[in-house]
Amino acid sequence: MRRIVDAHHHLWDLSACQYPWLMAQGVKRFFGDPTPIQKNYLVSNLRDDAAHYQLDASVHVQVGVAPGDELKETAWLQKTGDDAGLPSAIVAYCELENPAAPDHLDAQRAYTRLRGVRQIIGRSDEEDRATGSARVLDDPVWRQHLGLLGTLGLAFDLQLTPRQLPHVAEILADCPDTKVALCHCGSPWDQSSAGIKSWREGIGLLASLPNVYCKVSGLGMFDHNWTVDSIRPIVESCIDIFGSERTMFGSNFPVDKLHASYSEVWRAYEEITSGLDTNEQRQLFAETARKFYRIDCASAFAPDSSIE
Repeated sequence: MRRIVDAHHHLWDLSACQYPWLMAQGVKRFFGDPTPIQKNYLVSNLRDDAAHYQLDASVHVQVGVAPGDELKETAWLQKTGDDAGLPSAIVAYCELENPAAPDHLDAQRAYTRLRGVRQIIGRSDEEDRATGSARVLDDPVWRQHLGLLGTLGLAFDLQLTPRQLPHVAEILADCPDTKVALCHCGSPWDQSSAGIKSWREGIGLLASLPNVYCKVSGLGMFDHNWTVDSIRPIVESCIDIFGSERTMFGSNFPVDKLHASYSEVWRAYEEITSGLDTNEQRQLFAETARKFYRIDCASAFAPDSSIE
């Protein structure tokens, strides 16, 4: 049984926090119809989905709770982790353009499982036009607080669209002390030959910055009918460009559960990386995430911390 660290997943308890996007009725999102996942998704559900793997550790990424519930979400996750062992690390939400962001970060840092924050700047062209999420990129306060994260020992989970990659690379070059995890391979929407070429060039700009890492996750959001062969060029490109020491695997569950089972996702990763050596596989399936998010698997989860 392969031992893994899931570098990107979500949990939610509909009685613990408000999730407006999740509970909206009749609204189809870029990742699909959320109706099947409009119910609690707890650690027990994650463990059930991951039953064919030894899930040594995991990273919860903020889910988009209602404004004012951000600390409530982190508090619930901290207690969940303390009681159930997962999630091992928490990536919370912070509105970095807010002048009060430093105070919010201080409040979040009271929770020992906190490792970083995510503020989405790109989902899809259609949704981004409606939300204006990219406006923060040119906000000097946002940029200042992005740099502050590194000073505080916090990472930034970066979700964007390919067209934003060159501009974001310029911004991140001015924040060398902030570790950044590129979510979902940089959202490869256009998987034509030209689209993949442009996307590769964009993530190459990010990979040139030593503080930027890549999370292979969420590919079902951009291709609802993906196969091992269809995602192979994307996964292999990420590993080739970032290296296994800066690439990690995640499930994006339960969102990607809309399109595949947990085992199907991880078996695809296994098949695509079967030709890599043992050390590279250890990094991709566990070690890169463990190091990036400062997770001590050995002491927290298993007496034998080797990753097969």
